[in-house]
Amino acid sequence: MDIRLPKRIDGHQPEVLIESKQITIIGTNGAGKSRFCSALVDEIGDKAYRISALKALFPAPASAKTLPGSIDDLFNRMNAANPQIKNIAETEFDKLFYVMLNDEFRELMNFKAHKLMDEQMEFPKTKLDIAVKKWQEVFPKNKVLRENGKLMFSTEGYEDKYPLMGLSDGEKSVLYYIGAVLYAMPDAAILVDDPETFIHSSIMRTLWNVLEQMRPDCTFIYNTHDVDFASSRIDNQCVWVKEFDPDAVAWDYEVMTSSRDLDAALLDLLGSRKPVLFIEGDDKHSIDSRLYPLIFPEYTVKPLGSCNKVIETVRTFGDLENFHQLECRGIVDRDRRSEQEVEYLRRKNILVPNVAEVENILMLEGVIRAVARHKRRNPDLVFPKVKRRVITMFTKELKQQALMHVRHRVKRDVEMRIDMKFTSINALENHMVELVSEINPRGLYDQLCREFHVYEDNDDYESILRVYNQKLMLVESNVAILCGFKGRDDYIRGVLNILKGNSENAHAIRRAIKHCFGIEE
Repeated sequence: MDIRLPKRIDGHQPEVLIESKQITIIGTNGAGKSRFCSALVDEIGDKAYRISALKALFPAPASAKTLPGSIDDLFNRMNAANPQIKNIAETEFDKLFYVMLNDEFRELMNFKAHKLMDEQMEFPKTKLDIAVKKWQEVFPKNKVLRENGKLMFSTEGYEDKYPLMGLSDGEKSVLYYIGAVLYAMPDAAILVDDPETFIHSSIMRTLWNVLEQMRPDCTFIYNTHDVDFASSRIDNQCVWVKEFDPDAVAWDYEVMTSSRDLDAALLDLLGSRKPVLFIEGDDKHSIDSRLYPLIFPEYTVKPLGSCNKVIETVRTFGDLENFHQLECRGIVDRDRRSEQEVEYLRRKNILVPNVAEVENILMLEGVIRAVARHKRRNPDLVFPKVKRRVITMFTKELKQQALMHVRHRVKRDVEMRIDMKFTSINALENHMVELVSEINPRGLYDQLCREFHVYEDNDDYESILRVYNQKLMLVESNVAILCGFKGRDDYIRGVLNILKGNSENAHAIRRAIKHCFGIEE
């Protein structure tokens, strides 16, 4: 569906979002998002379908407008068509269930009529059946029972049964959204106000992914304060509403097309509940972006690409803390940084792990042992083999690794020292000649070789992970096979899947990784 956005405050032509499937509307409280969405509904016309769990669970004011095709409209028309079973439901949630039960009754009556005529007909699958099935997928420990024409609910492990009104607001909200989406007209623009209300963050993404897949013909438009949810939509077009002019009934807004734009908008989202963690890598393929949200669930994790971008963004974001009132931190790989560089970054709210790069995090002893236990392998057999293999690899590459460290430090020192002001070309030339003796790359190389030999002689696995940059370590260490996986990618997925749960092995992996950052639980 093509969506034409409301009037612009600057007089320019409103933008048209072509063939949109997901749109998120974000902005500060008071920026005019709700009125923007109302204008959007008017622009879309008879294909607009607006839903809100917050409004659905409470009686609507008598002056509330009924949109054609809405749940209120379906309820009113169904009531008018069935005067013998009129319903006086007050909330949209109750009206939705009246509509679903009415459809259930009609489908069963139709099935009975065909059976009485000895006609072949499959048992009907109703919208209520679909809603109940999807709801139980979200809440697998809850059961839905049908007794004497009523829906009753129970929880695994308990004998008590309770009616629809006994559900929590979160459970009602999920049931409402599933049922409401099922009743949207074909090719509708489904506008969802505050999709995060009443719903725990752990099921937010899953729920809306299911609903989007359930209605691929529809466009989903989310009016949200949840930055993490907004950034989780894969095919999303994000509209940042900045300001509303009530006299002109026009808005200052921006359609954002890149993660950089979303980061700029982040500064304007005062309502966000989570602090922000900026990391390296991209938002789809890097290990960083898949791993760190599972290690630091209390943060909104934002991938920025390069380490320099992370450092600069944390600095800029920190300078504006009084404005956005959000804590922010960053994570960068240690790479070949000296202890002085690491300490400097940590003072600037940049977390630096005690391993060379993100792949090495998955090689931590605590991680390997937890993964081995999860796969029912003996960690006391698995880890020593991995450790010995890594030390052997490091020994073979010791001099090359030392040379790479020297190159990094020389490059950094030269860049810093050349950045000085010189009064003449002679002064610059003399300075360059002196640099070699001042930096002393040979002496640095010999020193690093001695240190690395000590790690080798002492079987100091932890120190080796801190200095050893080797992208192939996950493959050549044989850790995946020893832990019972097919290969590197399978091992990475295994670690991530463990972290998605709440087992003791998941806790052990988190503890090991947080300890690597100097964070103790």
